[in-house]
Amino acid sequence: MKRKKIKIGIIGASGYTGTELIRLLVSHPYADLKFALSKTYNNKKISDIFPDLIGETDLFFSNKIEKKIDVLFLCSGHNKSKKFLEENDLEKNIRIIDLSQDFRNDNFCKKSKRKFVYGLPEINKSLIDNAFNIANPGCFATAILLGLIPSFINNIPVNDVYTNAITGSTGAGVIPSESTHYSWRNNNISWYKPFEHQHLEEIKNTLSKLSNNKKNINLLTFRGPFTRGIYCTSYFKSQESINKIINFYEKFYEKTAFVKISSKEIDLKNVINSNKCLIHLKKVDDKILITSIIDNLVKGASGQAIQNMNLMFGIDEKTGINLKSTIY
Repeated sequence: MKRKKIKIGIIGASGYTGTELIRLLVSHPYADLKFALSKTYNNKKISDIFPDLIGETDLFFSNKIEKKIDVLFLCSGHNKSKKFLEENDLEKNIRIIDLSQDFRNDNFCKKSKRKFVYGLPEINKSLIDNAFNIANPGCFATAILLGLIPSFINNIPVNDVYTNAITGSTGAGVIPSESTHYSWRNNNISWYKPFEHQHLEEIKNTLSKLSNNKKNINLLTFRGPFTRGIYCTSYFKSQESINKIINFYEKFYEKTAFVKISSKEIDLKNVINSNKCLIHLKKVDDKILITSIIDNLVKGASGQAIQNMNLMFGIDEKTGINLKSTIY
């Protein structure tokens, strides 16, 4: 029996996460992209603006919301998803996947009466299966949480956790700024929002729901001289053997689709253009070092959003996003 295609709309389709969604969805066997809304490029052919999509889609950017869809991706940025739902009456049977941070911590939209499930499949798969509204996790939150969750569940850290995470320029959004300008970003590195990044709240909230381990997360984020990807290292003290800790991680992630434990040291190019999260664990003296890496636009945003869509519609979660890294 032929599976019915999923009718899809995208709001904010010309930003980094929106265009990444288009690139992935045009190759998804069960996706039928009905509209891609962009105020910036309204009535312009998508492949004229993004030439890598020549021959992949004949769709035009629009400013009209078609109501006969099954799922709507919200990619307009933070504080805009809540406003959109307040200003637009959508049919209750339209599922929402929000890629902003609007519903990650406060999961209820009063105007639309929609309650959102936190869309990290590795811990909430059964909830996502039956959800109508998904709050897609942040990119830093995804990399850091996947690196820390098994440690917290097994009460491994004996003191606070120290995390450093570096991201590519696409993490700052498509609108140009001083810190994304090529002449500034190239061959350069700098920290930003030290110990107060906006993803820290969702990281702490998620860990507190999974574990009674109340260790603090000291997060230092960096801008990297590259386009995409997040390279994250977390470390803390522990008396547990590294073999026991590795066993915890392998057991926790053994049935997950995209999280893999590497016995060898990992580097960012291992995951670019893929929906994978790779994790490596090492012990030095009494310190545990956890390295976790993702592509911020795929597993950190649009790929994970499609993974959530697949689960919501009863499709194998790897469908359309079973990608391997293509950069060496």
